[in-house]
Amino acid sequence: MSPHAAPPKLHGCYVISLRPVGGHAPLRRAAATLGARTLALSPWRIAPRDDAETRRALRDALRADTVVFTSPAAVRATSALQALRPRRGQAWLAVGAGIDDVQAPARMDSEGLLDLPALRDVRGRTIALVTAPGGRGVIAQALQARGATLQRADVYARVPVSPAAAAVARLRTLGSTPLLLALSSGEALLGVLAALPSDAATRLRGARVLAASERLATLARDHGFGDVVVAADARPRSLLAVAAPPVAPR
Repeated sequence: MSPHAAPPKLHGCYVISLRPVGGHAPLRRAAATLGARTLALSPWRIAPRDDAETRRALRDALRADTVVFTSPAAVRATSALQALRPRRGQAWLAVGAGIDDVQAPARMDSEGLLDLPALRDVRGRTIALVTAPGGRGVIAQALQARGATLQRADVYARVPVSPAAAAVARLRTLGSTPLLLALSSGEALLGVLAALPSDAATRLRGARVLAASERLATLARDHGFGDVVVAADARPRSLLAVAAPPVAPR
């Protein structure tokens, strides 16, 4: 960088990532372009399922007129079990890419998915969710409230893990460093808060939260975060777009 150039927008900040084990690279790259470093606090790892019951549930789910893949992990786990080819007349919807002829929201989160035209009037219809146990509960609750009957195929599991000891130790040392918490999953936030030692959780609550939705912003405030801003959606670039450096704690 030229000695006369302005430092990058987030120079000196740390972005906290709550993505699953092995899933931090997109946020890390986006943060690096803005001059920030990334600290990974994974609450779980992704474990694809491959057993007879899962395959049967998936076959049944993919016969539905409307099939919803609730995450990129659901798409990847399904593609490992069978080819992804919607039949004529089916509507396949997904959070994240990876399938041809699929409807994907501009806003890659639960709220964006639920706002797709195919899910606005679902009374009396059966909708299949290709997903994992737990997580994205807002999708199931909203569709049931709209009058849909739900069918599930849990094609992967979120296996809880403790945040890496080195990452927790690093968090403790960042006493005066501005922290930015990228928040795209309420379940991930609750899992990390429950797993962190109390002093590390207190330090995390000093971060500015970059929430992917108003729902997640409310959740963060309810769990002790006082500095919360709301992004346009859950994509890394969108989250970081609302990230002005927070004031370092005193």
